[in-house]
Amino acid sequence: MRARRVIAAASVAALGVLSLAACGKSAPDVAAYVGDRTYSLDRVNGIYDEVQAKYGDAVRQEAGQASATPSPEQLRAPVTRQDVVNLLVSLELGKRLAAAKNLQVPDEVTPQQLEQSLRVPATTEYAKLWGEWVDLLQVFNQQLPPAEVSDKSVMAVYQALVKAGAIPGGLPVAEVRQKFGEGAFVGSATALSAALEEEANRVDVSINPRYREVGVPSLVSSGQSVIFYSLPYINEEGPVTDISSPDAASPSASPDAEGTAS
Repeated sequence: MRARRVIAAASVAALGVLSLAACGKSAPDVAAYVGDRTYSLDRVNGIYDEVQAKYGDAVRQEAGQASATPSPEQLRAPVTRQDVVNLLVSLELGKRLAAAKNLQVPDEVTPQQLEQSLRVPATTEYAKLWGEWVDLLQVFNQQLPPAEVSDKSVMAVYQALVKAGAIPGGLPVAEVRQKFGEGAFVGSATALSAALEEEANRVDVSINPRYREVGVPSLVSSGQSVIFYSLPYINEEGPVTDISSPDAASPSASPDAEGTAS
């Protein structure tokens, strides 16, 4: 029951569409600047590589017990470097927002609770960061008053769920609203979005162009499983980021398109 409450609270709070203000900082070996915090590409790669290594070991061990040989695809965890950047940036902004609002964030959610749904070993830094993130989401869900549910916010949530394969695409807004019911979770999502946007504009934020499509790490329960996805808050409508990168000029430099990009 407690795990279900964790998922329900997080799924309501984790949705949102933000914009970030670039700050003029630039370095090819930096993935992101958030205020006075710098997240290097080495840090991103280290978190990503640990996930892939430990996930692969777990799959091999399980397959060995069944005398099976896993394929390369089966050995790859459903995590990209972009997911890592999303988590690091959003977690830093969330912590700053909580501090600015004097919100107490209890340490309740453990990596072990998220391991099965996240499909990532609980011993990884990625799983531990997710535990911190869900703790924050629960507090924001409780403390931020819901915003008005507009057609734009409804469709932003809908399109993110379509991309994650959680709901059929091509539906008109009227039908989406019907499926979402009163849309209370969209109102909470929009409130969080606005609060994070305000915090992002308060501090200097720059994202390496190879990770420009930064999104809010999000999850929603379908009743039978948990769907992880992200809502971009730097997109074609947002500001151009300015961290120089050898890959930035190449349209084909899409991080983790096949789980192998650096």
